[in-house]
Amino acid sequence: MTESFDLIVVGAGPGGLAAAATAAEAGMRVCIVDDNPTCGGQIWRGTAGEESTKGTATKWLERVRDRVSVRSGWTAVDSVTGLGKWRGTLRTERDAQTRDICYSALVLATGARELFLPFPGWTLPGVYGAGGLQAFVKSGLDVSGKRIVVAGTGPLLLAVSAGLTYAGARIVAIVEQAPLSRLARFSLSLLWGHAGKLIEGAGYGWSTRGIPYLTGEWVNEASGDGHVQSVTVTSGSRVRDFKTDMLAIGFHLIANIELARLLNCVVETGFVCVDSMQQTSVKGIYCVGEATGIGGIEKALLEGQIAGFAAAGRLDRAKEMAAARDRRMRFARRLNSTFALRTELRTLARDETIVCRCEDVPNGSLRDCRTWREAKLHTRCGMGPCQGRICGPATQFLYGWDSPQPRPPLFPTDVSVLAEQWKEDARSSGIMATTES
Repeated sequence: MTESFDLIVVGAGPGGLAAAATAAEAGMRVCIVDDNPTCGGQIWRGTAGEESTKGTATKWLERVRDRVSVRSGWTAVDSVTGLGKWRGTLRTERDAQTRDICYSALVLATGARELFLPFPGWTLPGVYGAGGLQAFVKSGLDVSGKRIVVAGTGPLLLAVSAGLTYAGARIVAIVEQAPLSRLARFSLSLLWGHAGKLIEGAGYGWSTRGIPYLTGEWVNEASGDGHVQSVTVTSGSRVRDFKTDMLAIGFHLIANIELARLLNCVVETGFVCVDSMQQTSVKGIYCVGEATGIGGIEKALLEGQIAGFAAAGRLDRAKEMAAARDRRMRFARRLNSTFALRTELRTLARDETIVCRCEDVPNGSLRDCRTWREAKLHTRCGMGPCQGRICGPATQFLYGWDSPQPRPPLFPTDVSVLAEQWKEDARSSGIMATTES
């Protein structure tokens, strides 16, 4: 089945919603494709879909409703040649069905995911990604009375700790690997132009008052009998142990750029390169939100509106928002610099520590590999269900390997779907496809 729209937006988080609403209100026929059951993305999960919710999420959902065609639960798995007047075609999949959607313009609002780094015990039950645990709690996981260590790096740690505290958990410690001096400089920089962020951080600090907040320290090991029971934390010179029921850990965020790379958009230092109108190196393809730099909701909303106006040809309106967007980009750069990972984290994994969880590949099997491709050929690292989304960034940090060029399908897809789609493509190309072939 093939449909067509003036604009497709991939991702229904804040940036995607802003781009879709802005373009639709400017007269474009717009479609949002998102693999979640409802709009809102990770940041508005659990609140955006509720009719009673007030605030920014509801405002943007209202602007999308009745103006934009929403394809919830559909995953973008490939890009194929455009048909007729259309610039390109996005291949989507849901429940073993495919749907091709043609577009004149495309906005990538694919967001980000948590970065995980291997250390002894990180695969124990009870060890969660910080954002992942937050999402589970929003979905109904009961953590009341649970002892939890929150560790890693980035402002998400305080937000997660505040949310878990509100849910009744007992936070044993918040462990931030960035040194206090760097955090202090970052906080002072927020006084000029980003006071709202400082106030937001102060609110999280108030919610977590009384909880030990350790800076310049990191988790060295998690241990337990079939489940995490204790966590060892070090500063390099000092070691301390915490008894815990759960460990929530995340080493900031990493952009989801696989679709952008598949579309041959230029990527540098892990982010998609865009011009002042949010257009990538490929004409007609725009990118917004965390995929252009980790910077939060405000940055994503501004970039989404700029991309929506630009796609609709309203460059005058897009330019009006450029200055505010540039301020947010400067904030994003300071954020990434403040929470840059320390080199000690590269030495935590022992030979027996699992690096690729899908294929159970230990660190010792990867040390002598020179490239990602060599590791795949010799160990199957990155060939499991996550297709390298977890171990790929980890091996890039640990060993300096370049991440591989993604190949379709971008996400695991039923073989029968691929076979049927191949036969359909063959028929469209004039090739006689038979069941035997």
